[in-house]
Amino acid sequence: MTTLIFVYNAKSGLKNLAIDIAHKLFSPKTYACSLCALTFDTFRENTIWKDFRKRTALNIEFLHSDEFEKRFNDKTYNYPIILSQNKTTLSTFLSSTKIEALTSVEELILTIESNSCDMLR
Repeated sequence: MTTLIFVYNAKSGLKNLAIDIAHKLFSPKTYACSLCALTFDTFRENTIWKDFRKRTALNIEFLHSDEFEKRFNDKTYNYPIILSQNKTTLSTFLSSTKIEALTSVEELILTIESNSCDMLR
Protein backbone atom coordinates (compact mmCIF):
# COMPACT_ATOMS: atom_id res chain seq x y z
CA MET A 1 0.00 0.00 0.00
CA THR A 2 1.15 3.52 -0.77
CA THR A 3 1.83 5.91 2.09
CA LEU A 4 1.82 9.68 1.94
CA ILE A 5 4.66 11.08 4.03
CA PHE A 6 4.18 14.68 5.12
CA VAL A 7 7.54 16.25 5.95
CA TYR A 8 7.34 19.54 7.81
CA ASN A 9 9.96 22.27 7.45
CA ALA A 10 10.49 22.14 11.19
CA LYS A 11 12.71 20.21 13.58
CA SER A 12 11.40 17.88 16.27
CA GLY A 13 11.67 18.40 20.02
CA LEU A 14 10.22 20.66 22.70
CA LYS A 15 12.78 23.43 22.23
CA ASN A 16 11.99 23.63 18.52
CA LEU A 17 8.26 23.52 19.24
CA ALA A 18 8.60 26.53 21.54
CA ILE A 19 10.57 28.41 18.89
CA ASP A 20 7.95 27.55 16.25
CA ILE A 21 5.08 28.75 18.45
CA ALA A 22 6.88 32.02 19.17
CA HIS A 23 7.56 32.51 15.46
CA LYS A 24 3.89 31.87 14.61
CA LEU A 25 2.81 34.37 17.28
CA PHE A 26 5.20 37.20 16.53
CA SER A 27 5.97 36.84 12.82
CA PRO A 28 3.54 34.43 11.16
CA LYS A 29 4.14 35.73 7.62
CA THR A 30 7.81 34.74 7.81
CA TYR A 31 7.23 31.29 9.30
CA ALA A 32 9.23 28.79 7.23
CA CYS A 33 6.77 25.90 7.16
CA SER A 34 3.74 26.57 4.99
CA LEU A 35 2.50 23.01 5.61
CA CYS A 36 2.57 23.64 9.38
CA ALA A 37 0.74 26.93 8.86
CA LEU A 38 -2.00 25.16 6.90
CA THR A 39 -2.47 22.17 9.22
CA PHE A 40 -1.86 23.74 12.62
CA ASP A 41 -3.09 26.81 14.40
CA THR A 42 -0.68 28.48 16.80
CA PHE A 43 -1.19 25.95 19.61
CA ARG A 44 -3.02 22.95 18.16
CA GLU A 45 -3.96 21.05 15.04
CA ASN A 46 -6.43 22.78 12.72
CA THR A 47 -9.90 21.29 13.31
CA ILE A 48 -10.71 20.92 9.60
CA TRP A 49 -7.38 19.17 9.02
CA LYS A 50 -7.86 16.92 12.05
CA ASP A 51 -11.31 15.86 10.78
CA PHE A 52 -9.84 15.09 7.34
CA ARG A 53 -7.05 13.02 8.88
CA LYS A 54 -9.54 10.98 10.89
CA ARG A 55 -11.89 10.26 7.98
CA THR A 56 -9.45 9.66 5.13
CA ALA A 57 -8.74 6.15 3.90
CA LEU A 58 -5.24 7.24 2.90
CA ASN A 59 -2.27 5.80 4.72
CA ILE A 60 -0.49 8.91 6.02
CA GLU A 61 2.54 9.63 8.16
CA PHE A 62 3.97 12.87 9.53
CA LEU A 63 7.64 13.64 10.11
CA HIS A 64 9.72 16.66 11.00
CA SER A 65 12.62 17.32 8.60
CA ASP A 66 15.25 15.95 11.01
CA GLU A 67 13.20 12.79 11.61
CA PHE A 68 12.80 12.25 7.86
CA GLU A 69 16.50 12.77 7.15
CA LYS A 70 17.51 10.36 9.91
CA ARG A 71 15.04 7.66 8.85
CA PHE A 72 15.62 7.85 5.10
CA ASN A 73 19.22 9.14 5.16
CA ASP A 74 18.22 11.69 2.54
CA LYS A 75 18.77 15.46 2.63
CA THR A 76 17.95 16.24 -1.01
CA TYR A 77 14.40 17.54 -0.62
CA ASN A 78 13.11 21.07 -0.12
CA TYR A 79 10.71 21.21 2.82
CA PRO A 80 7.87 21.13 3.41
CA ILE A 81 7.01 18.32 1.05
CA ILE A 82 4.53 15.48 0.73
CA LEU A 83 6.08 12.29 -0.58
CA SER A 84 4.49 9.12 -1.86
CA GLN A 85 6.12 5.88 -0.74
CA ASN A 86 5.35 2.48 -2.18
CA LYS A 87 7.52 -0.35 -0.87
CA THR A 88 10.99 1.16 -1.41
CA THR A 89 10.35 4.05 -3.78
CA LEU A 90 9.85 7.65 -2.68
CA SER A 91 8.42 10.17 -5.12
CA THR A 92 7.14 13.70 -4.82
CA PHE A 93 3.39 13.86 -4.32
CA LEU A 94 3.23 17.61 -3.62
CA SER A 95 6.33 19.78 -3.84
CA SER A 96 7.25 22.59 -1.47
CA THR A 97 6.47 25.10 -4.23
CA LYS A 98 2.95 23.71 -4.68
CA ILE A 99 2.36 23.57 -0.92
CA GLU A 100 3.50 27.18 -0.54
CA ALA A 101 1.02 28.24 -3.25
CA LEU A 102 -1.95 26.83 -1.30
CA THR A 103 -4.00 29.42 0.54
CA SER A 104 -6.13 27.31 2.89
CA VAL A 105 -6.37 23.93 4.57
CA GLU A 106 -9.46 23.23 2.46
CA GLU A 107 -7.41 23.75 -0.70
CA LEU A 108 -4.75 21.39 0.65
CA ILE A 109 -7.36 18.72 1.34
CA LEU A 110 -8.93 19.09 -2.13
CA THR A 111 -5.49 18.85 -3.74
CA ILE A 112 -4.65 15.70 -1.78
CA GLU A 113 -8.01 14.10 -2.55
CA SER A 114 -7.89 14.89 -6.26
CA ASN A 115 -4.30 13.64 -6.63
CA SER A 116 -4.69 10.48 -4.57
CA CYS A 117 -7.61 8.75 -6.32
CA ASP A 118 -5.36 6.02 -7.76
CA MET A 119 -3.82 5.33 -4.35
CA LEU A 120 -7.15 4.16 -2.94
CA ARG A 121 -7.82 1.60 -5.64
